[in-house]
Amino acid sequence: MPVRPAIDALPAYVPGARVPAGAAAFKLTSNENPYPPLPSVLMAISDAAADVNRYPDMFALDLLDAVAEHVGGGVTAENVVVGNGSVAVLQHVLAAVVSEGDEVVMPWRSFEAYPIVVPVVGGVSVQVPVTATGRLDLPAMAAAITPRTRAVLVCSPNNPTGPVVRQAEFDAFMAQVPSDVLVVLDEAYVEFVRDPEVADGPAAYAAHANVVLVRTFSKAYGLAGLRVGYAVARPRLARAIRSASTPFGVNHLAQHAAVASLNAQDELLERVEAVVSERTRMVEALRDQGWELPDAQGNFVWFEFGERTVEYAAEATSAGVLVRPFAGEGIRVSVGEPVANDLLVAVAARWREGLPLG
Repeated sequence: MPVRPAIDALPAYVPGARVPAGAAAFKLTSNENPYPPLPSVLMAISDAAADVNRYPDMFALDLLDAVAEHVGGGVTAENVVVGNGSVAVLQHVLAAVVSEGDEVVMPWRSFEAYPIVVPVVGGVSVQVPVTATGRLDLPAMAAAITPRTRAVLVCSPNNPTGPVVRQAEFDAFMAQVPSDVLVVLDEAYVEFVRDPEVADGPAAYAAHANVVLVRTFSKAYGLAGLRVGYAVARPRLARAIRSASTPFGVNHLAQHAAVASLNAQDELLERVEAVVSERTRMVEALRDQGWELPDAQGNFVWFEFGERTVEYAAEATSAGVLVRPFAGEGIRVSVGEPVANDLLVAVAARWREGLPLG
């Protein structure tokens, strides 16, 4: 059977390498939370497991209410759409607004799934390079909007480079975006942000009818293995996204785990703060070695290596730490356990010896 040319040409999504069975290594490839779920969340999963012979709540009503209360700012369950991770949610958002041949403007390098989900829904990717410091070039992204543009993807913090979009630049950007172009503000790592000037996602949603928020439970909440993401949109668009979504897209265990996580915010945020502290310690140690790094506001750090990327990633693997190489560009390293971060810093010192100090 013939396959759609756009599907045939899709770039492959490359997951972070896994530790081989029986090997001794630290996995810093996938921006996972190094801590397991909270005991109360594990209990909710265990209790829910007794009912997995039944279909989950297709509308995830309890989760919608919990997310709406968490986001605040007048958001109600009517504004929330959940799905099988933020990638699935993003694809459903785009499927609701993008027609065949429509353009979607995105930063690049940014989240690896962007150039995959756009052609899947029939759109055309328009990639705008990030700046030399890994920041989104919002003026260039605004200039890339044409009459064919239906959506713009804004990743803050940007994965894999790390910096956030700041409020002043976001406001200036939105002043240039036509009201009929959807702006998707992807805040997958928002809980780790400590930049006081970061753009306020819920406030942006409240101020602009063409802004949609996309978030996930995979990172800060430590539920990567259960796949839960959500979008916050105006009611009419939320209904359209829901119509484009896979029925029963969030399984029974995932729904209960996500609600339990939101009910344990204080305890969970203590773990997030521990990751942020490790990030700070790791970045300071690397800068003491002489590295010039982009501002790390997620739970990861970005090294730009160009042609030596694969070589340095292999060296890290040999030393017992798995990192995420983007061939020809750079390496993203997740913030892990303290001992893993110490090993990465030691590996980085060896990398540094092989680089010109200028």
